[in-house]
Amino acid sequence: MDPFSLSWTALRTAVAELPDEDFARPCGCTGWLVRDLVCHLIIDAQDVLITLVTPTEKEPTRDAATYWDIAETPPTGDHPLDALIVRLAAAYGEPRLLELHLDDVGSAAGRAAALADPDLRVSTRDEVLTVSDYLTAYVLEWTLHHLDLVAYLPDAAQPPEAGLTRSRELLEIIAGTPFPASFSDRDALLVGTGRRAPTDEETAALGELTGKLPLVLG
Repeated sequence: MDPFSLSWTALRTAVAELPDEDFARPCGCTGWLVRDLVCHLIIDAQDVLITLVTPTEKEPTRDAATYWDIAETPPTGDHPLDALIVRLAAAYGEPRLLELHLDDVGSAAGRAAALADPDLRVSTRDEVLTVSDYLTAYVLEWTLHHLDLVAYLPDAAQPPEAGLTRSRELLEIIAGTPFPASFSDRDALLVGTGRRAPTDEETAALGELTGKLPLVLG
């Protein structure tokens, strides 16, 4: 499977396997429960569908790495859009309704991605990318959110190694430098994006890279 399909299928499968009670547990996104994250994934899937059917003849303005904007501060959960996600998630009532909606829209997004011409140019967020770059950017999105999903669920299915590796490679391009070889792909992603603080030993290994972290992607 290509990295996009592999990462997206693994994430949706992990959600489908969660017992209902896990939807009310916290996740790795500040201020959100698992159900809020799943609601966000539904909106992400809708964005993928919309973008893939928004072709353009314009020249690309971004690639898989520059697709991401870097915020100055980590999210607090207080942004109006974050609050909207919480209200939307609560409106579903039963966790299984969230899961069914994600499966429905998410499956469609996966099929659309598999059928799309990788060289086609598409427009999103007032920017232009090739389909290949757009889907590569979303490998990082899916992998980070998979880590968010399982942050407090040690028994849940973990993200695939291939997705972790590809996401680390992309994050290193964004950072402009590689992470130390002593970092696992998972730790590079968690520390690199501020999802956990580095240990003293990791801080020493990061050296000058510490000053660039965290990379808050938006």
